[in-house]
Amino acid sequence: MTYVREKQVALQAVMRAAKLCAAVRAEMVLVDSLQKSDKSPVTVADFGAQALICQCLEEAFPQDPIVSEEDSGDLQRPENASKLMQVTRYVQRFQPTATPEQVCHWINASKGPVAERFWALDPIDGTKGFLRNDQYAIALALIEEGQVKTAVLGCPALPLNMDCPRGETGVLFIATQGEGAMMARLANGSFMPIHVTHESDKSRMRFVESVERAHGNAALQEAVAHAVHIITPALKMDSQAKYGTVARGDAALYLRLPSPQRPDYRENIWDHAAGALIVEEAGGRVTDMHGKSLDFASDIRMRDNLGVVVSNGVLHEAVLAALVGIPTGHIARQAKQE
Repeated sequence: MTYVREKQVALQAVMRAAKLCAAVRAEMVLVDSLQKSDKSPVTVADFGAQALICQCLEEAFPQDPIVSEEDSGDLQRPENASKLMQVTRYVQRFQPTATPEQVCHWINASKGPVAERFWALDPIDGTKGFLRNDQYAIALALIEEGQVKTAVLGCPALPLNMDCPRGETGVLFIATQGEGAMMARLANGSFMPIHVTHESDKSRMRFVESVERAHGNAALQEAVAHAVHIITPALKMDSQAKYGTVARGDAALYLRLPSPQRPDYRENIWDHAAGALIVEEAGGRVTDMHGKSLDFASDIRMRDNLGVVVSNGVLHEAVLAALVGIPTGHIARQAKQE
C-alpha cells in the first residue's frame, strides 16, 4: 500500500496549519496565551492548527480516529470567548465560512482512541519555543497496527541550512514507510531526498537536545554523547525539529532520557511518531534507552518504553552500551553540581 492519498492530505493539512501558526506568531503578542489545567501555555495557534488539520482528516478519512493533546474545553469557557473568536478568525483565512461551533467541533474531533488505524497529531510541538520565537513543529503521523506508515513534520522556524542560521527558514519533512524521507522549503519548494550523516563527516557528528532541561537528564545525555566521542557542544532546540536535524544530517544523535525528577515518565506518542518515521526512512534508528522499538499501538503514552534514543544508526549500539556502562554515581554527582 502506497498511502498516496493519505500523504497528500497530510501534507496539505500541515502546510495550512504551518501558515496559520506563522501568521499568529507574526501578528499576536506572544505572551498572550491561555493556561491549561497543567499550566503549560496554549496559544491561538495550537487550537487553530488542530482545527484545520482535523477538518482535513475528517473530510478525507471520516472513519479514522485522531489522537491529539488539545480539546476545546478551555476555549469554550465564557471568560475565553474572545480567544475563541480569535481562533475562528484565523481558521476563516483557510475556511471562510467556519463558525466558532465548527471550530470547536474540529478541535474535538481529535479525541479518538488509539486503534488499529489512527492519526497522531501534535498541532504545535514545542509551544514554549513558539512563544519565545524559537523552534516548534506541526507533527502528523498515520499509524496502522502499531507502525507509522506516513508522516509529515512542518518546522516553520527551522533554517533551510543549519550552517546559515540567519538565512531562510521554513522546512517540511515527509516520509512514507519503505519510500525514504524527503524535505522541502515550506514556501512551495520541491522535495529532495534526505539522509542521516555518516561517521566520516566529523563536522556533523553533533548532539541535539531539548532547550528545557526539565525535559530530560542533561548530565546523562552529555555523558553518553562524550562516551561515543561527540565532543562538539550540543545543539539545543525545542520540538520534533530535533528529529529533522538528525534525519537530514545536521546532527548524529538526539537523546531524551528521563529526568531524575521524573524517572518513571512515559512519552506521548504524538511527540515522537512523525519524527521517528522520518529519521528511520532517512537511514537512522529510533528506540528507547533499552533498545526497544517505540510502542505506538497500546496507548497515548508509550508505557512500555523508557526514554528515546535517536541516531544516525552507526552510533546506536554504542549509545545503548554507554547507557548501560556509565556509572550512575558519576551522573548523580554531575547532576548535583548543576
